[in-house]
Amino acid sequence: MANPFILYLDFFGLKKRPFSIVPDPEFLFWSDAHLWAYSMLEYGLMSRAPITLITGEIGSGKTTLLNHLIKSQDNDVTIGLISNAHGDRGELLRWVLMALGQPATASDTYVDLFSKFQNFTIAEYAAGRRVVLIFDEAQNLSRESLEEVRMFTNINSNNDELLQIILVGQPELRDIVRRPDMVQFAQRISSSFHLGTMTKATVKGYVAHRMKIAGATTKLFTPGALTLITEATGGVPRLVNQICDLSLVYAYSEGESQVSALTVKHLIDDGVFFGRLVPAEKKKAE
Repeated sequence: MANPFILYLDFFGLKKRPFSIVPDPEFLFWSDAHLWAYSMLEYGLMSRAPITLITGEIGSGKTTLLNHLIKSQDNDVTIGLISNAHGDRGELLRWVLMALGQPATASDTYVDLFSKFQNFTIAEYAAGRRVVLIFDEAQNLSRESLEEVRMFTNINSNNDELLQIILVGQPELRDIVRRPDMVQFAQRISSSFHLGTMTKATVKGYVAHRMKIAGATTKLFTPGALTLITEATGGVPRLVNQICDLSLVYAYSEGESQVSALTVKHLIDDGVFFGRLVPAEKKKAE
């Protein structure tokens, strides 16, 4: 059976799939919100902020920004990326050491683990490097784990910044750190930004940008299609990618040279776009 994605590339004269949900730095689109979010990430690093906080809806492009940040750092920064960490504070230290490429045995106690982490951080500082820990999906960290993260910053002393923390997560992470029992944690946050969803105008620019990178020479999405896409996705980039990809498959299957509002409505009515936001979800995303 022929691959519809490859066939629609030939049909529309494209060099590659423009709307894959796999993060691709070549397709990175700098909306105003993404520029601000990235600026705050850079500011946090340059100002040696103890904790930087970036939040955003699922699929809003947080991981793409993180990947760009990691790749743009010089050799004087050692980065440990921890995704979906869970467990108690001892388990958190194991995640951290693993991210930094440091060994830990099953028999290591909490004191052993913390000593290894602290010694590594000090050794990096002595070598002219600082350690940056990035916790992705940080909304899943327990209060105990977040308190442990705050304690990590105590490794810094006087004017010496050995360690920085970047927390990236969904909107509920902001609610967690604003709780009365998290005051000490919140006071360590020196840089933060919430990455919102895209407006209709931004969706238009986003789609045009990705189509251009993919090799399109004409506008393949009508204004009506873009309006319906924005409404159905709430402006969430990952969902925009999904529905645009499906729209191109539908347009190709129907022999249409453009994706129209009717094309988008057709695939929505067929129930193939599972990411569609219902009214209550749209209001929450806004």
